[in-house]
Amino acid sequence: MLAGRLTEKLELPALGTSARQLHAVDNESGWVLQRNRSARSATETQSESYSEVPDAQVEVTRIGTSADRLRGFTLVEVMVALGIVTLLFSGILTAYIQSSRQAEWTGYSLAAQAIGVEQIEQARSGVWDLSISKNELTNLNLLSWTYNAATKVGTGYTTNVLDLPISGTNTVMATNFVTVKMLNLTGLSNVLVQMVTVDTVWPLKTRSGTRLFTNRTATYYGPDNRDVSSIF
Repeated sequence: MLAGRLTEKLELPALGTSARQLHAVDNESGWVLQRNRSARSATETQSESYSEVPDAQVEVTRIGTSADRLRGFTLVEVMVALGIVTLLFSGILTAYIQSSRQAEWTGYSLAAQAIGVEQIEQARSGVWDLSISKNELTNLNLLSWTYNAATKVGTGYTTNVLDLPISGTNTVMATNFVTVKMLNLTGLSNVLVQMVTVDTVWPLKTRSGTRLFTNRTATYYGPDNRDVSSIF
């Protein structure tokens, strides 16, 4: 009888301890579940927030792009662009002006060379024949012609119009200064040569005023002897 009571007393404390442990486990399990629910809820909220962020960023980007399109140039950008365009066009205009002046000078020079060659051909047409003692090179049809028999040098000049496009009376005159000189070849006393030199002087208007240029043309002539024995 006594032993049975002792057994009951011993079992009751043991049962009470197990109940307390079960209660504690239940409380801990409930706290863990509650924490998991809170974490899950926070995760879902954060996921929803993240899913909404790209749309907001896209909208902001679109607004920024539209604003950039509507934004104009600043004053500094306009001034820099104008400076670049000014330098570019000034270089183009300078090159165009220089090319035009060079082309004009070339045209004048070619025209002056042409009348110089024409004067040379006129002298070539003269007769120089020792067999009949005739030398027309010493009496060319020139203005202010003079011939020095001692030095055998003749000088004169003529004027002519440059062969250039003209409009009205804007002609350009050039002057041919002609020099005829008898040359003595060293070691060849029986060989006679005359040199005809034509200096063509022509004007050209420039920014600094009218400048004079000279084209020189020269050639050598030998006698056209019909009687070969007259040379020796």
